[in-house]
Amino acid sequence: MSINLTQLDGQAGARRHFRYFDYVMAAFVAILLLSNLIGASKLATLGGFTFGAGILFFPVSYVIGDVLTEVYGYANARRCLWMGFAAMLFMAFMSYVVVAMPPAAGWEGQAAYESVFGSTWRIVAASVIAFWAGEFVNSFVLAKMKILTKGKALWSRTIGSTFFGQAVDSLIFYPIAFLGIWTTQQVLTVMVTNWLLKVLWEALLTPVTYGVVGWLKRREGVEVFDEGTDFSPFAKAKSV
Repeated sequence: MSINLTQLDGQAGARRHFRYFDYVMAAFVAILLLSNLIGASKLATLGGFTFGAGILFFPVSYVIGDVLTEVYGYANARRCLWMGFAAMLFMAFMSYVVVAMPPAAGWEGQAAYESVFGSTWRIVAASVIAFWAGEFVNSFVLAKMKILTKGKALWSRTIGSTFFGQAVDSLIFYPIAFLGIWTTQQVLTVMVTNWLLKVLWEALLTPVTYGVVGWLKRREGVEVFDEGTDFSPFAKAKSV
């Protein structure tokens, strides 16, 4: 059964009020924070492959990022990216303050607490910079490809945008965070492996992306194309 959707350009989409936008934004920020806080610095080996443990969940934030751009347009996705960026900065600040506070007498969990939450400035900086650059590349590529494909072949946009976005993310994060701590070979191995695994995850999650995108578009009743959109990350935000 075909559904008639109202086609909007990027500016009109940015001004429109959407029913589910806030929920998608909240899910995006929550997964982003949890995947960076819990899994960013742990190396795991499974089936002979060595990878950062956070890869199991972090790609879900890219899937939601794809959904945001595909359904709500680049301008609205940009608002979510800045929200995620601000949340990551606050998470880093709060972690630093809480870990630095002197433990109470008799409390023996400081060492474990520091191990889990005491990320170095390099990991924090790498996470924030890599997220900012990678997500904006991901959203930009998807929005441009949607125009080029005239809204067809969603799979090509989600996988293609992840290919470039995650490449930028990995190229920034691992050298900044771990070069000189891990061996160069480890950095290169984990960087390439994680990039490929993230793209593979995106491909495997394509049916889920199709389902979520289709459901949201039917509920919102629109199809947003970013024609005439200002793609600068620093462009003035529009209200919805």
